[in-house]
Amino acid sequence: MGLVVAAVGISGSGKTTTLEYLISKFSVKGYRVGAVKHIHHVDFSMDTTGTNTWRFAQAGAGVVVAVSPREIDIIKKTTQDSQDLNRILGFLDDEALDLVFIEGFHGLIAPRQDVVKIVTAKDQVDLKITLELIKQPVAAIAGLVAQSSLGSVFEGIPVVKLPLEGDQLVCLLEKELQKQGNQV
Repeated sequence: MGLVVAAVGISGSGKTTTLEYLISKFSVKGYRVGAVKHIHHVDFSMDTTGTNTWRFAQAGAGVVVAVSPREIDIIKKTTQDSQDLNRILGFLDDEALDLVFIEGFHGLIAPRQDVVKIVTAKDQVDLKITLELIKQPVAAIAGLVAQSSLGSVFEGIPVVKLPLEGDQLVCLLEKELQKQGNQV
């Protein structure tokens, strides 16, 4: 497994925009990139009611694989708590990824020192609260708060305005990749 990077922040703080930017930049550079998105809605399903794959699951299949010419979807039903980050990342083990970007799972990500964090926030109050709740490493601060008059560094952490200063964030993460020995 490659470098695991998570955007941590409250809803509407810029997590998706930040990760979308990074995914596009690293993909263009030739890195193999994966993404994990936590969805809070209990009844959410990628599958659509009435489709054949949905019918297979309703009939009792615990795993359903849908294959089309350009996509393979694996739908794995679970009654277990799916809030185990190691188990979730385990689904990506066979993919030989250089980077895995995670959005969400704040409670799982915050205490982990093996996950590089990018903190997003709406304002400085939100930023301070988020920083108090998470452990290092924090690579940067981005999102809406970075667009304010925060400056280029906050409490020793680089503040990156996307997309204008996005190359700075890419360079910071490439240094983390080099530490792990992953480079394209």
